[in-house]
Amino acid sequence: MSLLVVGLSHRSAPVSVLERASLSPDARCKLLQDTVAAEPAAEAAVLATCNRIELYADVDKFHAGVAELSTLLAQHSGVGLEELTPYLYVHYEDRAVHHLFSVACGLDSMVVGEGQILGQIKDSLARAQELHTAGRLLNDLFQQALRVGKRAHSETGIDRAGQSLVTFGLEQLAAGRDVAGWARGKRALVIGAGSMSSLAAATLARVGVAEIVVANRTFDRAERLARILTDAGDTDVVARAVSMESVAEELTRADVAVSCTGATGLVLTAEAVATAVEGRTGTPVAPTGGTVGAGTAPADVRPLPPTSVGTDDGCPLDLSAVPQSGFAVQQSGFSVMGEAAVAGMDAARLEQHAAWAAGTAVDRREAARRPDADSGLITALAATAATVGRIPELRRPEPVAVPVRPEPVLFLLDLAMPRDVDAAAHRLAGVRLVDIESLAEASAPASDKRTPSAGPMAADVDQVRRIVGDEVAAFGAAQRAAHITPTVVALRAMAADVVASEIARLDGRLPGLDDKHRAEITQTVRRVVDKLLHAPTVRVKQLAAEPGGAGYADALRTLFDLDQETVASVSRAEDSTEKNRGPR
Repeated sequence: MSLLVVGLSHRSAPVSVLERASLSPDARCKLLQDTVAAEPAAEAAVLATCNRIELYADVDKFHAGVAELSTLLAQHSGVGLEELTPYLYVHYEDRAVHHLFSVACGLDSMVVGEGQILGQIKDSLARAQELHTAGRLLNDLFQQALRVGKRAHSETGIDRAGQSLVTFGLEQLAAGRDVAGWARGKRALVIGAGSMSSLAAATLARVGVAEIVVANRTFDRAERLARILTDAGDTDVVARAVSMESVAEELTRADVAVSCTGATGLVLTAEAVATAVEGRTGTPVAPTGGTVGAGTAPADVRPLPPTSVGTDDGCPLDLSAVPQSGFAVQQSGFSVMGEAAVAGMDAARLEQHAAWAAGTAVDRREAARRPDADSGLITALAATAATVGRIPELRRPEPVAVPVRPEPVLFLLDLAMPRDVDAAAHRLAGVRLVDIESLAEASAPASDKRTPSAGPMAADVDQVRRIVGDEVAAFGAAQRAAHITPTVVALRAMAADVVASEIARLDGRLPGLDDKHRAEITQTVRRVVDKLLHAPTVRVKQLAAEPGGAGYADALRTLFDLDQETVASVSRAEDSTEKNRGPR
């Protein structure tokens, strides 16, 4: 059996796909059960966070395992397999171990070094243990991942970079200002009372907000979290609990709201947010222009009509000005007034001019990703040229001033997947919304760099990577050694049977042998057998722990003519013990 992981994360898929593929707690449980019921898999565990969904399994066939796990992920996520497949990644055996250990250390997180992932890994293991889908391999793997993550945080300074997603989100809300200064005295609303919401509430209290209101569908959990915040003693925050029905009213009084629930639909609609802002400002809230992910969204603003024909800067053809004539045709911002005709033009130059006319440089890699768009552009260009006999030139519109957004009066942090807050709230005046998508965009420049920048953080990250490498090698050696253990156990059991058989035979030949002498003879025979087996069994474990050592178990079975079913029964007994162990 071998370890396989199939998944997608913020590194491989856009947030919109992650959001649609997110799994509810019930869906995760059903996915685990269906995975172990499938033919290639014997064990399964699901690691699902706000920016990753990964299915781990112990499989006996690689290709069949990949196909089955991918299909199951698609079925339970509700995203079609054909659409999901381009965003999936696959890790196998040692690479799968390396991946999970890197995740546990925060190296693969949206915010490098964050420690919250350890709690999520622990929860994933507990869920698999409760459903008895984790056997020896996944129990060992996830428990070791937790130890590796703790080691990375205790032996390195990765915590200096490892701010939580909550802290990172608050930094984005503060927009460059000191978070403590920005948060001081504000009133906060926390929607949800799970682990992420609890972390958000504790972080808000620590940075100095004056009041925290906790809303949750289960009022008792909201009340418990509010009591913990009040009794903490290390902050002056005032905390209270409310029902979910009071969220709209509380939103009109809050300065900042953090939402992280397990809801499958929106918790805060754009209309509800607009109403809350209007209640604070007394004026209607209208959409404004901007860019999604930077706290705003594009508005439906039409550019001014073009006032001049673009120059031939960067054009691959030798164009010269031609007086306007009756055949000058204007379509969608283009003026067909080029001197060069398409007659005799080769495809490469036509493609270059088409790209220039669209205002972009020719990028072969990009073109390979969107051949349909380029094909349509060239076809349209050729059709225009055939009609008017000219190559179109780009008309460059005058820049249009973007309205200045007013200062926000309501700050929203949405850490849920799928989202709790309507993305349309990005466009509302007086609102700054930071969600998983905008956090992914904000963290992309740093996370996309394979080699971190120089400085203390780079040294810490490099040290963590060395720890991960060492731990992966040690885990692989331990697993390979453990793989031979059932064979060694079966060998020793066979030896014990041989000793027992020979002692019984001795009793038949020497019926008058007293108990004292019989016990001494038995002990002597056992010592001889143990000494003969000690060196080869110790050595075979050492050899099996080395890369490529899996064949030593087969050699041992062959040399001693061990019964394969006996060896298999030992393995099944060990796996059954691990699966029935339950949460630790």
